[in-house]
Amino acid sequence: MSVHSRKALVLFSGGQDSTTCLAWALDGFDHVETVGFAYGQRHAAELDACPRILARLKAEFPRWRGKLKDDHRLRLDVLAEIGGSALTEDVAIAIGENGLPTTFVPGRNLMFLTAAAALGYRRGIADLVGGMCETDYSGYPDCRDETVKAMQRALALGLARNIAIHTPLMFIDKAETWRMAERLGRQKLVDLIVEETVTCYRGDRKHRQDWGYGCGDCPACALRASGYARYRETVAP
Repeated sequence: MSVHSRKALVLFSGGQDSTTCLAWALDGFDHVETVGFAYGQRHAAELDACPRILARLKAEFPRWRGKLKDDHRLRLDVLAEIGGSALTEDVAIAIGENGLPTTFVPGRNLMFLTAAAALGYRRGIADLVGGMCETDYSGYPDCRDETVKAMQRALALGLARNIAIHTPLMFIDKAETWRMAERLGRQKLVDLIVEETVTCYRGDRKHRQDWGYGCGDCPACALRASGYARYRETVAP
């Protein structure tokens, strides 16, 4: 299948960042597909959020409805088999001896990008969109711009085609991520992200905070809450 430059494949987890990136792709591409990954994550509630978010985007954003195409789900159980992460095992969330949080899943984004590029190869899509960020993040080395650029080069060589990995959140903080969502979809998109997306490492959908659902004390919730508070400070009353 030939590559279409106006097609994009979004790495879509059902969280705040990937939903914002999905809106970014819908704003800039004519044909947008999504791919989520089941890797044995304990917070699988994020995967349950994906169809709800996609349904609401189609129902509530007419200008994006015709652009939003197939949603894919790929299994990467090998990450759970490798284990050792608080996201795949009953391990306390803390800073490990290597200085990284125990929520780090070694190689996760590298596998995600490889699987997405392979799927894109079959779908005629060479533009990948991911929510990696090295500004407000947990210190994961596979979220760094240097890592993503290296993966882009390796995938282009390995697939013998041009690959573009877009990371619209790479150099912005969580407050600006909320602002980007507002610019792209106004308050309606912000409300959707608050109500439907799952960012909490514990997958908590019971406790409603002003920024959405979550346990309120894991690192992902702390980043989201802090960013939302800074974002709200700049919103006109």
